[in-house]
Amino acid sequence: MSSSIPETQMGVIFESNGGPLEYKEIPVPKPKANELLINVKYSGVCHTDLHAWHGDWPLPVKLPLVGGHEGAGIVVAMGDSVKNWNIGDYAGIKWLNGSCMNCESCELANESNCPQADLSGYTHDGSFQQYATADAVQAAKIPHGTDLAEVAPILCAGVTVYKALKSANLKAGDWVAISGACGGLGSLAIQYATAMGYRVLGIDGGEEKAELFKKLGGEYFIDFTKCKDVIAEILEVTDGGAHGVINVSVSEAAIEASTRYCRANGTVVLVGLPANAYCKSEVFSQVVKSISIVGSYVGNRADTRQALDFFARGLVKSPIHIAPLSDLPEIFDKMAKGQIVGRYVVDTSK
Repeated sequence: MSSSIPETQMGVIFESNGGPLEYKEIPVPKPKANELLINVKYSGVCHTDLHAWHGDWPLPVKLPLVGGHEGAGIVVAMGDSVKNWNIGDYAGIKWLNGSCMNCESCELANESNCPQADLSGYTHDGSFQQYATADAVQAAKIPHGTDLAEVAPILCAGVTVYKALKSANLKAGDWVAISGACGGLGSLAIQYATAMGYRVLGIDGGEEKAELFKKLGGEYFIDFTKCKDVIAEILEVTDGGAHGVINVSVSEAAIEASTRYCRANGTVVLVGLPANAYCKSEVFSQVVKSISIVGSYVGNRADTRQALDFFARGLVKSPIHIAPLSDLPEIFDKMAKGQIVGRYVVDTSK
């Protein structure tokens, strides 16, 4: 590596699931032949990062681990086989760090479903550090001049909700209900849905979230902490139910409820991943109403390019709070308590 790249850096690392989140000096990784080395300037903080730390999912995490998968920065080095990148390019680190590109899923542009998928901040050290590596094929190209703090959440949250909205098979004028409307994913889903011409109904709790929902262009907000019958109100407001539902909340009860306020021939999209949860649907109603329940798991390279284009054209903005990387333990604590409105982005220089 170049002499201008340091041998060590600051990052947040944990040795065991649920163990201490240590902000400390760690080595700067060296890029493999197919990888970029990115000087990460900012990283979004996603609920997935909290799950990875807790070890909530059946897929084992790499330990010790540097989390993070919404990293935006500058290419400072690259491997010998890298093509179509230059030193100084703006690049994004996504959840999908790399895939085999040879299996059936990869051939069909479903790289995230690759059995050999390498995941940033899960099986591959991620963006909660000042320098991180990313497969050059999957790394996101970010236009020069882009605000790297603002764009960071688009790399996971934005791409994820954009793909989920595509998976709902909606048309302009349809009602889409967003369950968990004003968290990190929901706040972006509102904007993408509005830009795509949908009528947006949001479900979340609290006055602060109600205000954010309206500010971001949503049409009708339901505060589940005050509403006596959420399902009945949605059915009435939408005149029969939402054409599509985007479940970004981490409540099993909210997911189950969404199958009951979805319109006939509508689509329930599962995005949020609460630990050990099930999606329960009453079979008679699902059959008679012909409801589809689909899972949507991040997006491919084309989805990423399209999601970034919405951002570049000013149709989507990230409602972010910038904090030092060293504050990550406090951010995780707020996230676990459901106290975050919008999205936290960490500055790796602090």
